[in-house]
Amino acid sequence: MSTQFKVNPQPTFVDWSTGDLSGEGIEESVKTLGQLAGLFKDEAAWRSMDPVTEVYRVRFWRPVPEGTSGGLFWGATILQPGRVGDEYFMTHGHFHAIRDRAEYYATVKGTGAMLFMGEEEHTWSQTMKPGTVHYIPGKVAHRVVNTGHEPLVILASWHSDAGHDYASIRTKGFGKRMVVREGEPCLV
Repeated sequence: MSTQFKVNPQPTFVDWSTGDLSGEGIEESVKTLGQLAGLFKDEAAWRSMDPVTEVYRVRFWRPVPEGTSGGLFWGATILQPGRVGDEYFMTHGHFHAIRDRAEYYATVKGTGAMLFMGEEEHTWSQTMKPGTVHYIPGKVAHRVVNTGHEPLVILASWHSDAGHDYASIRTKGFGKRMVVREGEPCLV
């Protein structure tokens, strides 16, 4: 089946020093603490915090319709520093709806960890720092954690038909969590 696009998308722009995306067609999604109910283990600490506190924002470009086979999307995530109890601020995390779809994340600034979880809940992490590029294989859930003291900025590219399965993470969680222990990030 041949995919034909009716519109030739104009380029967008990325500031490689900040990760800021601009141009026609850029969309944005912001996640606050109040929108992340059930994500953090320490519910009492989560409830005691201001629910409008921004945890992360994603700016993204979809030059083809979502679900287009063979297309790619591009985005930037800014994950704020902070903790809920001893657990670092993190993105929600997801599998792709089409499980075999891979993705790339590249760290622009800040420090953190990329958490990976296989379908059998085996969980591992990789350190994120400026210049690291992380390949996320298909069939692997992924989440980003800010372990630093400044915003963690990452760029990403993913298949336009990949979709997002957040429900699996909401239901089962991740196999491990990134917390602070003796002043250092620790996967527990």
